[in-house]
Amino acid sequence: MNFLSLNFGNKTLPPKTTRFRTITACSPGHDPKGRTVAVVGLGKSGKAAARLALARGASVVGIDQNESLLEQNPSFVTLKDNGLETILGHFDWKLLNDADVVVVSPGIPLENYGLSYLLQSGKQVMSELDFAAEVLPKSVRILAVTGTNGKSTVVTFAGQMLSHFGINTFVGGNLGNPLSDMAFEHLRLPSQECELKVAVVEVSSYQMEIPCVYFCPIVAVVLNLTPDHLERHKTMLSYAESKCRLFSHMANTKLGVLSFGNQHLDEAVRKYCNKFNHAWIGAFPGVKIDTEAKIATFRVPDIGVASQLQLCGMRAIGNHNYYNAAVAALSVAGLDVGVHVEAISSTMEKLRPPPHRMQVVHKDMHGVTWVDDSKATNIVATHTGLMGLKGQKSVILLGGLAKVLNGQA
Repeated sequence: MNFLSLNFGNKTLPPKTTRFRTITACSPGHDPKGRTVAVVGLGKSGKAAARLALARGASVVGIDQNESLLEQNPSFVTLKDNGLETILGHFDWKLLNDADVVVVSPGIPLENYGLSYLLQSGKQVMSELDFAAEVLPKSVRILAVTGTNGKSTVVTFAGQMLSHFGINTFVGGNLGNPLSDMAFEHLRLPSQECELKVAVVEVSSYQMEIPCVYFCPIVAVVLNLTPDHLERHKTMLSYAESKCRLFSHMANTKLGVLSFGNQHLDEAVRKYCNKFNHAWIGAFPGVKIDTEAKIATFRVPDIGVASQLQLCGMRAIGNHNYYNAAVAALSVAGLDVGVHVEAISSTMEKLRPPPHRMQVVHKDMHGVTWVDDSKATNIVATHTGLMGLKGQKSVILLGGLAKVLNGQA
């Protein structure tokens, strides 16, 4: 390919690091060795995908609109030392026709770079999520969580529950480390040292715009759906359809957990509804949460779950965290890794929300508790967090840019 590589100009480069050794996937769908992989978008996910592609022996071209990316992020030096070529700023998207595989970062809309056209033409266009999942061994059980609000907390709680029982677990995706980081680190180890059992993955709707082939969760959860990201998805139904693609590879041995009574989700999931065991959030079969009694009741006959979970030991602030903990518990039980709902009660007081999500950051000498909920970036999330402070005298600091829905500020 005739891609140009940009360099750091006259800037001093850090010392070179050891080159990556080529890694062979445990069960690859397509071996990229010797092929050209174009990674579109070099943010955190794109950078991780580029590193994974290089390690698998591909010729990799990274594309990003930020012309100053290399100066701003010196860690790209290691990737360039291992063969990464870059095109920064404006470029002719038709050059992507010359790539064998195009990997798209979640921040890149399909309207950009002619990606929709490439996808429709049959070009192998993949999300970073699917590109990473392609090389994961089938022994790794995937719990995938999406939804407008609460997904980071549910993923964090599920990871904490699994770790409590000594189960080797990766927690990441849209939260923290991209799945490509896990794939890279996992594949570096000899097969006999691969001890990873579960991947708990937060999934955004952006990551599901491109239909997945290899990302196949054992348990998939759609927590809720409220207006958000409509500047990209345009309609609530389109937004719901992106979320529900999480169920596209479910089978009758797998568990799909879905918010009860949302008309858009009900319509979007209809095409997949015969493929998996259903569980509802707020109805049976599924889980109901009594926030007054602080008890979650589970009834999912298809996976043999019928029990209750005491939530009163939780220290996390807000009734919504009772829901988050209950859904995390049901999801962990659905993984079938030997952790039952009854046993999970021992983890309740140890659960801690992720940073910036109703996180207690300080208790001062005057008895004032300072709470950071700065990740509440839409109206519903903010309202839910504030309801967690109901009955307490509170001072609320609000800021940021207003999101626009349907042309109205």
